[in-house]
Amino acid sequence: MNWLWSNLDLVGELMLTHLALSVPAIILSFVISVPIGWVAHRYRWSRGVLLSLCGLLYAIPSLALLIALPVVTGQRTTSPINLVVALTLYGIAVIVRTAADAFDAVETDVRQSATAIGYSTAGRFWGVELPLAGPVLLSGLRVVIVSTVSLATIGAVIGVQSLGSLFTDGLQRGIQAEIVTGIVATMVLAIGLDWAAVAIGRLLMPWWRPSVAERRRTLDRVERVDAA
Repeated sequence: MNWLWSNLDLVGELMLTHLALSVPAIILSFVISVPIGWVAHRYRWSRGVLLSLCGLLYAIPSLALLIALPVVTGQRTTSPINLVVALTLYGIAVIVRTAADAFDAVETDVRQSATAIGYSTAGRFWGVELPLAGPVLLSGLRVVIVSTVSLATIGAVIGVQSLGSLFTDGLQRGIQAEIVTGIVATMVLAIGLDWAAVAIGRLLMPWWRPSVAERRRTLDRVERVDAA
């Protein structure tokens, strides 16, 4: 506790830095994954290829990806941009299949009715399919939030400041309190962003309410990811 009280400013600064790394990657992965999921749903011949390719992204070792990305981005190895790109790719791998399933869950009768009353393809997507797929998309987004906040800590290994810096510094200096603080701060940040996502979901989708079971599963995901 003495270490924590003496370094509250550092922990707060690292939490903000970690947030600045995680949020853009979460948003980008969601924005990119939704149209890919829709294409996989709409054109069945592309489904297997798209989902398999996106799923393979998660099989790339994170450290190897961070070392290789500067060749593509043109940034130095320690640039936060490389970490944001890597987190975005992992987020896409996680949520694309959920996005495809979300659009699959929209009933065919509903789509046909929308078309019958004059909706264009684009109008049906924005006015019918996307709102109805929203709850499932949100559930996938919540998984991405937890995994992204957790994975962002790996950036400390290549010199990108984040809450992971508390792990590496605490390990090198033998300060257990610093490591525990990093773990707890990462969990708090993940849960806070998850609650923010739920709150935004309630505003945008007033017909949806998360069940107690869903909230319990989200907390379990946070614990499993941090334990890994």
